[in-house]
Amino acid sequence: IQQLPWEAFAGVERAVPVLKPYKFVSRDFHPDDTVIDVGGVPMGGGHFAAIAGPCAVESRDQLFTAAEAVHKAGAKILRGDAFKPRTSPYSFQGLEEEGLQYLSEAREEFGMPFVAEVLDPRDVDLVASYADLIRVGTRNMANFTLLSELGRQPKPVLLKRGFTATIEEWLNAAEYIYKEGNHRVILCERGIRTFETATRNTLDISAVPVVKGLSHLPIIVDPSHSGGHRELVAPLTRTAVVAGADGFMVDVHHAPETALVDGAQAILPDEFSALMDQVRALASVMNLQL
Repeated sequence: IQQLPWEAFAGVERAVPVLKPYKFVSRDFHPDDTVIDVGGVPMGGGHFAAIAGPCAVESRDQLFTAAEAVHKAGAKILRGDAFKPRTSPYSFQGLEEEGLQYLSEAREEFGMPFVAEVLDPRDVDLVASYADLIRVGTRNMANFTLLSELGRQPKPVLLKRGFTATIEEWLNAAEYIYKEGNHRVILCERGIRTFETATRNTLDISAVPVVKGLSHLPIIVDPSHSGGHRELVAPLTRTAVVAGADGFMVDVHHAPETALVDGAQAILPDEFSALMDQVRALASVMNLQL
């Protein structure tokens, strides 16, 4: 019935759908907040998690330096990518499986589950065999083959919003994963492209309460990629906490001036430690469990 061209019937001026195009990720389907376990770390439903680490795994020493620092400061999940989608084919593309091995070693050393990005449906099994949380980047939000493949494996998925995507398109992307059987989906607002040039992207902070009203899935914020400048990371993170986010993900690097990827947006370990103190204070006011 939904496919019938109602406007073609006499007397019908306009047909307006009353149901959302996404079903399973909607609060209409599941009214209560979903809590997702990521390697022993709960996210959603009042559980708040800090995700931190280098944007890209450059070496074992670099990763371990960052992992030790963010773990000490209170991060619950380690970030670090072994596969990097770069604008230029000549830029650093990541260490691939070697990087995943380093991340696994860091998990054992510091007791932190880790999130890593997958770019290609052919690499889903490889990344899933290592990572506790698999991330879909902004460029792949509309890669429906990849989303469906991730829906057929059991690891939780962190789905970033496409930088040109509407909230409805984003939730429909989550539906691709959910309908294949994987109900462990976490959303990540990472900024959208606007006419503004002062920031790398524009953080759509309103997306947090909007998505909270539309969907039962947890939602976190990435203040590093949205702002694009390290001095913006702390204020955007604080904003995310009070807006109702279930967590945040930031880039931390001990020497951002020499970072192979996105050094301008990476904060220093000491800055991350200070940020966590601020987050704890705000989380207490918001009645969130860190």
